[in-house]
Amino acid sequence: MIDLSVRGLVKGFEQGNDILKGITFDVNAGERVGILGRNGCGKTTFFRILSGELQPDAGTVSIASGRRLGLISQIPVYPDGWTTEDVLREAHRQLYDMEARMNELTARMATDDSPALLAEYDRLSENFRRLGGYDMEHERNRVANGLDIPAAMRAQPFDSLSGGEKTRVNLARLILEDTDILLLDEPTNHLDLRATEWLEAYLLHFRGTVLVISHDRYFLDRVVQRSIDFTSGQAEFYSGNYSFYVAERQRRFDEQLKKYEKDQAKLQQLTEAAAKLHLWAFMGNDKLHKRAFSIEKRMEKLETTERPTEARKLNVHFTAQEFRGDDVLTMSGLSKHYGERTLFHDLDLTVTGGERIALIGDNGAGKTTFLKLVMNEETPDTGWVQRGPSVRTAYLPQIVEFDVPERNLVDTMLYSKRNITPQSARNRLAAFHFTGEDVFKSVSVLSGGELSRLKLCILMDEEVNLLILDEPTNHLDIASREWIEEAVESYDGTLLFVSHDRYFINRFATRVWELENGVITDYPMGFARYRQVKALEAQNKIDHTPKAVKEKTVTEKPKPNRSAQQARRQLTICEKEISAQETAIAEIEQRLEEAGGDYERYSEIYKEKEAAEQMLSELMEKWETLAEQAGE
Repeated sequence: MIDLSVRGLVKGFEQGNDILKGITFDVNAGERVGILGRNGCGKTTFFRILSGELQPDAGTVSIASGRRLGLISQIPVYPDGWTTEDVLREAHRQLYDMEARMNELTARMATDDSPALLAEYDRLSENFRRLGGYDMEHERNRVANGLDIPAAMRAQPFDSLSGGEKTRVNLARLILEDTDILLLDEPTNHLDLRATEWLEAYLLHFRGTVLVISHDRYFLDRVVQRSIDFTSGQAEFYSGNYSFYVAERQRRFDEQLKKYEKDQAKLQQLTEAAAKLHLWAFMGNDKLHKRAFSIEKRMEKLETTERPTEARKLNVHFTAQEFRGDDVLTMSGLSKHYGERTLFHDLDLTVTGGERIALIGDNGAGKTTFLKLVMNEETPDTGWVQRGPSVRTAYLPQIVEFDVPERNLVDTMLYSKRNITPQSARNRLAAFHFTGEDVFKSVSVLSGGELSRLKLCILMDEEVNLLILDEPTNHLDIASREWIEEAVESYDGTLLFVSHDRYFINRFATRVWELENGVITDYPMGFARYRQVKALEAQNKIDHTPKAVKEKTVTEKPKPNRSAQQARRQLTICEKEISAQETAIAEIEQRLEEAGGDYERYSEIYKEKEAAEQMLSELMEKWETLAEQAGE
């Protein structure tokens, strides 16, 4: 079954400059498709057309009848005063309406035993159960916790949230609505590692259709089954995930290059043959002209392969200053608080020359604050940070700002680098793909990715031996991420960086610092080994968790010497146990509500709830057996 059909889609914003040029493809029900391409190639425009927000200039989009489509880049306008919780509850509006009607019917049935009322109540109750009405509170908590939407955020007015927070909440609402076709536009941009992995697990078990725009290579590898590359307004199709796409794209490039070279060799051969024939014809054999002309006509009709081109890479490198000494950074007794909240307390850490350290942790854990303490942009409450005497530092912040955003790019370079000429500034900007009239743009009109690229252009010429990066690949497309990675790869100094980009972390980290609950745990290993250790820790924690003792279900028929009266006594005891277990489950559910954004506590309590529900199920089976024995 086809969920989505696209035929001849054309869209342009300037006369004669179409961003989409006749895109055609189908998406089958249940497929997970990755949409790839450089920033500005039309991916988001394509999603806006699919959602109905934009109209194409030509072509059609067909969505299977009855299938619901949701786009996370669209953040609806909610009524004034709505909290985040109100937005999440909106996903279950139909269920809440059904529940209200059921409550109304219950009240009426207390004085009216009309069969019609009972029939309506039974019908609503069954639909309510079938649609998950009895689990909606738990489901809302599960999704909110998975996407790092803590209790405090759920109580906030939705309008007060940041753009990234609104995106997370909107994604949660779409998941809770059980949308049939999900359009995800950079869904991991505002997620930490834990939330990203939760979303991956959710999508892997999602029964609907997913189209996702992403530059997160790990995410694409794990989630998508098919890739579509938007290039020059056209769509190229690859029947696999990102790794398959990379390998297949290179194979196609090599094949096209080989065919191009073969075609060129053939043309060269024919050209030389025609030239020789013309020469011999001038030497007295006029008939040879005819054969030469015939070859030239053949050359005109010959279909040749267009020369394939690869994207130009950044030809730039960080300049590393020689480091003298062992300790680059020393931190002792480092603490930082904001009000009653402790970001970290009494940290003692050392960074030695040549290390590449990844600082990871959940959003809001204090990673950026830690980097600012290292850079002396923040003051610790206690403790100190000391740099080695020969340490020279460069810092790329998560949010790049310039003192005078009204300046153009060339002037910004000139003011940042006092000893360069305008032509040198333009040459350096060109190495970072700022060319032509773009260099005279105001800094204020640059995108987040372009601002990072400009800042890197300035930093890379500095002689530094400690490079500090805060989310260096955020807002960048895959090509730009690869540019930065190539530059960092060539850097020989010490590296301290914060990132949620698992591909980047895996490539560069030789040591991992995990910031959690105010404590930095040191893992002196690469990212792949770190993940193995964390998985083992989680497994050991599960293995050592006390398991609920399963009570043996009574299935045997009563022995002849057992009376129905004895079975009824056991039945009474069983009913009391059932009542007690139901009370225990209600208390557990209350603790789940109180757990809020504490993911680990929530997971532990939820496992306890599952064990309690299993126990209740066994007690109910026991009750049924005893009821049969007692003759009830």
